[in-house]
Amino acid sequence: MVLAEALGVEAFRRRVKVYATDVDEEALNIARQASYSAKELQDIDDNLRSKYFEPLNGRYVFRADLRRSVIFGRHDLVQDAPISKLDLLISRNTIMYFNSETQARILARFHFALNENGYLFLGRAELLLTHSNLFAPLDLKSRIFSKVPHVNMRDRLLAMAQIGNHEMNNTHVRKERLNELALDASTVAKIVIDVNGNLVHIDQKARLLFSLNPKDIGRPLQDLEVSYRPVELRSLIEQAYSERRAITLTSVERRFQNGEVQYLDVVVTPLYDETNSPLGVAISFPDVTPYHRLQDDLQHSREEVQTTNEELQSSNEELETTNEELQSSNEELETTNEELQSTNEELETMNEELQSTNEELQTVNEELRTRTDEVNHVNAFLQSVVGSLTSGAVVLNQNLNVLMWNHKAEDLWGLREDEVKGQSFLNLDIGLPLERLRGIIRSCLSGEVDNKEILLDATNRRGKAIKCHVSCSPLLTHNKQRQGAILLMEEDEKSD
Repeated sequence: MVLAEALGVEAFRRRVKVYATDVDEEALNIARQASYSAKELQDIDDNLRSKYFEPLNGRYVFRADLRRSVIFGRHDLVQDAPISKLDLLISRNTIMYFNSETQARILARFHFALNENGYLFLGRAELLLTHSNLFAPLDLKSRIFSKVPHVNMRDRLLAMAQIGNHEMNNTHVRKERLNELALDASTVAKIVIDVNGNLVHIDQKARLLFSLNPKDIGRPLQDLEVSYRPVELRSLIEQAYSERRAITLTSVERRFQNGEVQYLDVVVTPLYDETNSPLGVAISFPDVTPYHRLQDDLQHSREEVQTTNEELQSSNEELETTNEELQSSNEELETTNEELQSTNEELETMNEELQSTNEELQTVNEELRTRTDEVNHVNAFLQSVVGSLTSGAVVLNQNLNVLMWNHKAEDLWGLREDEVKGQSFLNLDIGLPLERLRGIIRSCLSGEVDNKEILLDATNRRGKAIKCHVSCSPLLTHNKQRQGAILLMEEDEKSD
């Protein structure tokens, strides 16, 4: 409130970012709610209270638009790396509880965290900084200090010693960054929510899809639009926790202001640690809009066929009417011109043949429509079966070229179906030793065996070494002829 009053609300929203830290997770969870009782706000001026708080269920909640500028997170002053590039660091009556050695470490971290012209605000009971060469007193009575940008060699060595742990963590940070980049490379939008309901990860696809940004990390899911649009996520998360399984909601419709429609599958997967305690949930949003568009195209084609059939039926009816009129004319002319009788009889025969042809054409159209419906149903069923497999599924023809490649195979090896379809399976560049599968596949194709299994050392698309269980079975025609092979690939659970 002080910063907003000094800068103005608009400038505050544009310029200020506050990092609120503590080592107590319970205290952080309470603080994130930004909810206070009337007694807790009794010392605040009525004008400020009406300006910055909104009444809700007998309590007062801090303004949501300004609350977004505050990021809450757990931070240990002694062990964790300092948050850098700060303009103002407030630590009121905190370091007084540590011994002198620990206080020196904390001071070095404070010095590293602040910008060259940064300020440190301490509590009235803390006098340590009056003897420190890292900070200069600006208002000693109020305990406000400024950072000394250029310290002597002794103090510099001391500061470097205190922040050494931060530099030693660079390797870990780089590994974490590599993990983030690998997740961002996924073709499916994904977010991760911890067990407290806070957003802890957004991949690149999700940031673009739902207009999220890294500043949203740490915010409660309930404060984000994605929590209820395009679907209410909190109820799905509760269901996933209670049933301890992944919850899938298919073909969720998402409409945009320009009239466009997008369809998403929503998959909420609970995450557990080694003790089977819940850590949070991963929520992915596969885009199934292309499949809906394909269905719409098929429906449009069916409607066009139906229209053509109706036009053909109308033409048949018009032709029958014409035949009747011609018959009437023939009957009238029969009495006046016997020579035309034979011509009329031939014309009647031709009309009967045309009628028969039309009936045959209608029968053929009906059979074609029936077969089309059957093919569409089989294709949709096959796509649903393959897509729902929890194992990576690959279908090969007799030349070992890829006919089908499901989403689980994409997730294991990082190649999409359109990248591998029609390619030789043994020539693919994936983390599986394919040459060792040649003999197994040939045995299935030749009829030596009906099913063959093998456990291979492999590397998944994330670069992780795994044990991959591969089974091969023949792809049979309706008369039991072998026309290809089916491979099922699954990470062996023991490899974890």
